[in-house]
Amino acid sequence: METPRLTGERIRQYLGEGKRFDGRELGEFRDIKIETGISKNAEGSARVMIGKTEVLVGIKLGVATPYPDSPDKGNLMVTAELLPLSSERFEYGPPKFPAIELGRVIDRFIRESKFIDLEKLCIKEGEKVWEIFVDIYSINDDGNLIDAAGIGAIVALKNSKIPKYDEEAEKVLYGQWTDKKIPVKKDIPISITIHKIGSSLIVDPTLEEEDCSETRVTIGGHDETIHSLQKGDHRSLKIEEFHKILDLAEKVRKDIYKKIEKFL
Repeated sequence: METPRLTGERIRQYLGEGKRFDGRELGEFRDIKIETGISKNAEGSARVMIGKTEVLVGIKLGVATPYPDSPDKGNLMVTAELLPLSSERFEYGPPKFPAIELGRVIDRFIRESKFIDLEKLCIKEGEKVWEIFVDIYSINDDGNLIDAAGIGAIVALKNSKIPKYDEEAEKVLYGQWTDKKIPVKKDIPISITIHKIGSSLIVDPTLEEEDCSETRVTIGGHDETIHSLQKGDHRSLKIEEFHKILDLAEKVRKDIYKKIEKFL
């Protein structure tokens, strides 16, 4: 049985030759499968599989007091739970850094893209607004949970309905739907994470490739517009490497949109 170090060396060697063990190109995603409406109790939901990696995303709405700095806008909260059933590396208990980071990266990706028109979620300025909860659950981790979660969040939000609200009783009537959907923009943002392994830049790493990653950059945007950037890990990047990352992300984003547009 190969040691992790030897496996890492072989992966770096293969990538340096422009190869991957599963036969993909360096800038090629695994097969993407999406299901929507997987939860009857959520306002919107999606299951996303990228290769063997699988995540579930659920959307719930509630009515709450707006944040002090945005009294006329709805609230948004994104959380991620990395379930032990998805990997022996995850444990039950309070969320640890990987789960917190995943939630914050997706939150920033959604928020900075302005995909949700939060102003249309205001019920009474300064007093009541709709609050959107985006809950992410890992079901199987075989690498690239970030991009799977980003796709799942956008698809679930795009397919979410707003429940009825009884203003007199100040109560959300869950299970009873209006004919309104969560107000989202026409431009669909997509999150793409680029990993550097040795001298190679790749997308959608398997878990073994992800373990060899020296640094990563998650870029959220649509078309040629970048809304958010998040660098992970501690290794630095050269300016020319970052330019290549931007070019690769733009190319891959177009390919991913074609694969998921029927669910949007």
